[in-house]
Amino acid sequence: MYDEIFNDIQMQELQDILRINKQSITTAESCTGGLISYMITKVPNSSDIFNGAIVSYSNNIKNKQLNVKNSTLEKYGAVSEEVVSQMLDGITKKLDSNYAIAVSGIAGPGGGSINKPIGTVVIGIMGFKEEKIIDIYHFNGNREEVQIQAAKTALAKIYEFIKKTIDK
Repeated sequence: MYDEIFNDIQMQELQDILRINKQSITTAESCTGGLISYMITKVPNSSDIFNGAIVSYSNNIKNKQLNVKNSTLEKYGAVSEEVVSQMLDGITKKLDSNYAIAVSGIAGPGGGSINKPIGTVVIGIMGFKEEKIIDIYHFNGNREEVQIQAAKTALAKIYEFIKKTIDK
C-alpha cells in the first residue's frame, strides 16, 4: 500500500547506505504510533542502523521524554513545525543518532479543526549536521491510510536527504 511513496527496495537501500557509512537513525513518532519504527525494523539486521524510537503520543511524553517545551505545545499545538523541530532535537540527543525523523499529526477520524483538518501531518527530518527539513502535509483517507502515507512520506524524505548528504 502506497509503494509509490516509499517501497521495500528503497528501505533496503536506505539501510545499506547507513550501514556502509556507519550511521544511525531514530524516530520520534506521534500520530504514526510506531509505524515508522516498525517499517524500519521489519528488515533483518536493522539493529545495525536503528538506535530506537520514542512514541510520544501524549504532550506529557513529548515534554518529559523529548524536552518539547510546554510553552511551545501551548502556543503552537502538538501538530506544528515548532513542536516537530523540538522533537527532532530531543530524539537525536536522547538516542544519540546521526539522522532522525519526527512526526506529529491528526490521523482522524476526530480531532481535526478548520486550521488543522484531519489528515494534517507535520513531518521533520534532521541530519548529523543538525540540518532540519520540516514540512506540513495533508493526506486523504481513513486513519490507517493517513498513518501509512505519513510513515512512508517520512521515510522517503529521509532517504532522499541521506542520499544527497551522506559521504559516500
